[in-house]
Amino acid sequence: MDPDYQLFATIVAAGSLSAAGRTLGMSPTMVSKRLARLEARLGTRLVHRTTRRLSLTGAGIGFHADVLAILAAIEAAERAVTGRQDVVRGPLRVSAPTAFGRLYVAPHLKGFVDRYPQIDLRLDLSDAFSDLLSDRVDLAIRIAPAIGAGLTGHRLASSRRVLCAAPAYLAQAGTPLNIAGLDEHRLLASDGQMPWRLDGPHGPIVVDHPSHVATNSGEVVRELALSGVGIALRSLWEVGRDIAAGRLARVLPDHEGSIDVGIYAVHPATPLVPRGVAVLIDYLTDLYRIPPWAA
Repeated sequence: MDPDYQLFATIVAAGSLSAAGRTLGMSPTMVSKRLARLEARLGTRLVHRTTRRLSLTGAGIGFHADVLAILAAIEAAERAVTGRQDVVRGPLRVSAPTAFGRLYVAPHLKGFVDRYPQIDLRLDLSDAFSDLLSDRVDLAIRIAPAIGAGLTGHRLASSRRVLCAAPAYLAQAGTPLNIAGLDEHRLLASDGQMPWRLDGPHGPIVVDHPSHVATNSGEVVRELALSGVGIALRSLWEVGRDIAAGRLARVLPDHEGSIDVGIYAVHPATPLVPRGVAVLIDYLTDLYRIPPWAA
């Protein structure tokens, strides 16, 4: 195994030359020289160097995926030869949407960390879709109709989304009787959620209307709906209990968000998935086989 391959993988994982140097026990200058030597040998730039952070070039993204696959294959081969115990270890950085991560990831992680005590787990919550490679994210949970290019996705569950509003709002503003009636109401959506793509009795429908209150947070949209500001399109995992308790009421119940939207675990496409990522995907798949929010 070329030692510069391990160096390159460590640089990407650490996020900077100095951090990689601390991990490897060498100076940033030496790390930079060895990276430059690797790039010269390959005849291409792998990393954009800036004062704030490192980011991979297009060639670097592909090479990084190949290097991770090589390292994982070597580890698997060594385990097969030596017969050593199958212990999963090392850093594992995970990203999830804020509300979903708080409600249905963090409370269920104890079983995972107990089972894999040598994994150094980090969970970051954000409603933004991060660049997994530049942000050094090993696995992201995304609620979307599709996954992005260069990623591998594992569908964990469906994400039914319904139109809902507080009973007090409907009592004051009236209940829309059809999709056209939504034009007379305050609609609530976080940045990037509009237009709404709905499935109804007569097929797909698109609703495009400015949100009455602008926000980048899905949790804020839920709170606005609960307080009676307007009508929102929210996932049942988020508002199912509010509907059951009467804090929110379904609006146009024969229309729901597009069934294409699912809950995915995504990671950079690679021929051999890192073991920490693989075991977490298995754990989440089992966890959401009967979704906790459906209980």
